[in-house]
Amino acid sequence: MADVTPIRRLMVANRGEIARRIFRTCREMGISTVAVYADGDAQAPFVREADVAVALDGRTAAVTYLDFPKLLEAARRSGADAVHPGYGFLSENAEFAQAVIDAGLVWIGPSPEAIGKMGDKLSAKALMKAAGVPTLEAIEVEPGTNLANAAREIGYPVLIKASAGGGGRGMRVVEREADLAAAVESAQREAQGAFGDDTVFLERWLEKARHVEVQIIGDNHGALVHCFERECSIQRRHQKIIEEAPSSAVSPEVRAALCAAALTAGRQVGYSSAGTVEFLLKDKEFWFLEVNARLQVEHPVTEAIIGHDLVREQIRVAEGEALSFSQDDLSITGHAIEARLCAEDPQNDFLPSPGPVIVWKPSTKAPARFDSGVEAGSEVSPDFDAMIAKVIVHAPTRREAAARLARVLETTEVQGLTTNRDFLVATLRTREFIAGDTTTDFIERVAPATRRTPSRDELIQAAIAAMLEGQARRRAEARVLKTLPTGWRNSVMPLEEITFTAGEETISLAYRARRDGAFRVIEGGNEHLVQPYACGAGLGDFALDGLRLEYRAQPLEDRWFLHGPNGDLELAEKPRFPPAQTDDVGGGLKAPMPGVIRSLAVRTGEAVVKGQLLLILEAMKMEHRILSPRDGVVSETDVAAGDQVKNGQLLLKLAESE
Repeated sequence: MADVTPIRRLMVANRGEIARRIFRTCREMGISTVAVYADGDAQAPFVREADVAVALDGRTAAVTYLDFPKLLEAARRSGADAVHPGYGFLSENAEFAQAVIDAGLVWIGPSPEAIGKMGDKLSAKALMKAAGVPTLEAIEVEPGTNLANAAREIGYPVLIKASAGGGGRGMRVVEREADLAAAVESAQREAQGAFGDDTVFLERWLEKARHVEVQIIGDNHGALVHCFERECSIQRRHQKIIEEAPSSAVSPEVRAALCAAALTAGRQVGYSSAGTVEFLLKDKEFWFLEVNARLQVEHPVTEAIIGHDLVREQIRVAEGEALSFSQDDLSITGHAIEARLCAEDPQNDFLPSPGPVIVWKPSTKAPARFDSGVEAGSEVSPDFDAMIAKVIVHAPTRREAAARLARVLETTEVQGLTTNRDFLVATLRTREFIAGDTTTDFIERVAPATRRTPSRDELIQAAIAAMLEGQARRRAEARVLKTLPTGWRNSVMPLEEITFTAGEETISLAYRARRDGAFRVIEGGNEHLVQPYACGAGLGDFALDGLRLEYRAQPLEDRWFLHGPNGDLELAEKPRFPPAQTDDVGGGLKAPMPGVIRSLAVRTGEAVVKGQLLLILEAMKMEHRILSPRDGVVSETDVAAGDQVKNGQLLLKLAESE
């Protein structure tokens, strides 16, 4: 124990779900916690859950979670004696790791030397090539690099990739020379904003391969083990959304070779703490991609199959302890799958859709682990990542894990903003996913449904649930005649009427309460008997023509958020009187999400064609190219580079070409 220094107070230099996840292990280990936060995170759950929290006084990542001096001062002020970087931001920044150590704090992660060699993708490739591990050729983009020659040397399609960080930031696939220069510039800007380092390189793009990675972890006493592989092939915009362990495509022979290569990578630099060695796998061949010298977003699926807490091991290693397990202690038990639930719109090229989380209620229909950064009332900010939560299941078989995860996602209540939940459920239930046919082109090739379309019968059920909830709330709020039973009348009155819309569907109900407490409901000429059992306070338990149903219902102005047996629904209650007319902005192009205008590519009076770049909008640490929806002339520009815009804000106007 002479070389073991217990950590008393740990600061997480990060935010959201990963901060909460690290805090959870700290609480179990009896370690005090410190959160740091940007302005928009002041009311976030991770801030409230920490024992101490320090404001970083700023809105963007550049002046908060990427600011060395502010983070080190926060550690000093809070009395922290250790720093955990989580993932993203500065987690793979060797200078920050060294600055933490120089400040007399314990750095929870690999050494700055290892981060410098392995966290930088180009350095890691050179080391792996020297060690005999198969690698894909890469060419760094430097000020004097001839991009056209470099791309031709590698061969199209070519992948532009950020050397620092991960998470799909700073990545672009280019198929022709005409798009190369602009894609490099865009990737560099995105990498600088996300990681504080704009270094990018060109690499061969392998189509229809699998993204397979090996978890490694070591201590400072010479032990280094692998924790088997994960597969992360299902990706959009070069970001993973479904991960699983083990891979259904990896045979025992390939697993042995992959894991041996991963350990070779770690031993090259005397690796300690947790890290991930990533490979591309095609048939039985694999090529080294990179080392993530940090904890990965998808680490829970590995924890599930090996039965160990990787964050606990990271902390123990940083304290000077040996790993609590050896290679012989580890084996694969069952199958685990993780889905990333994100605030994004699968119907609009997975563009981020930040906004308020009105309803958040994780499912209890089956065992599942929720690592989330939100709760009801939280705001998903346009300044940071779009992920709401990671949902993880562990089951005896892969098919059972997929079925359970789909059902857990389907029965989780998340409303108020657009998410990828329906897309995740559809993906998990495709024939191809169940068969393990999960190459990196999965989304384009299989095209899972991007949204769930409820049946007419389900919409009628939901409308009746909203009707009952509204009626119960009105009775509870009544100031007179509260003692009269529902349905009591001293004269014959016409039926009450209410109309809801859901997309293109309209549901009009005429109803009357009976003296026995049931309701007579007429919809589309059909009469129904509705027997309430427990209605009000957001819960509707009722029988519709003898079919017993349970719905949760929550109103917000004219919107109703409902959750029934098949998942979430949203209805709009039609007002009794038509709304006031709003100004017509015909020809106007509006912002698809909140963000910052990075550049304008057109001027007022300029003629444009359909698909032409109009401007670049940065949101959630990624750049989004806004293209012209049709041929026309830019008649008005309402924004300039550097402007912060709101969702739906007018950007510019297009007039018809003369």
